[in-house]
Amino acid sequence: MKTLHLLRHAKSSRDDPGLADRDRPLAPRGRRASKRIARYVRQSGIAPELVLCSPSVRTRETLEAVRAALGDPEVNFVPELYSASGSALLGAVGKVEPTVGSLLVVGHNPGLHELAVRLTGSGDELLRARLREQLPTGALVTLVFEATSWPELELEAGELVGFVVPRELG
Repeated sequence: MKTLHLLRHAKSSRDDPGLADRDRPLAPRGRRASKRIARYVRQSGIAPELVLCSPSVRTRETLEAVRAALGDPEVNFVPELYSASGSALLGAVGKVEPTVGSLLVVGHNPGLHELAVRLTGSGDELLRARLREQLPTGALVTLVFEATSWPELELEAGELVGFVVPRELG
């Protein structure tokens, strides 16, 4: 079994038009949303062994907000995750060592949304329908696979066991 968590960065700020996209920090709303997700992660016992994170400021800040709730995973900042397509994200996941049972990827849309939709094959139909529509900022998706290594993940083979959005967490 492999468990894949996909976390879209929280809402970023556009207050400084001079900043490069990669350098945009979280907005105050994004900071609050990240704290809600952190509480959810802690209460749900989500503890990935490895985190792959885009190196952008907003993904780093989102990860920092939830990191204490994750336990003590290894964290790798992967430049290729910034603006990656769903296929590129799947390729990065496929390079993870088979000994890792639970993985968290912190990234960006549209690639993260594309990956989540393409991997989901079963699970609660209401959650699946919501996921097909959008992956809002700060959303966390959890998929479980009957696989022994990460390169074995197949499209539509994941069971969607979790999909939460910060605004739904109060």
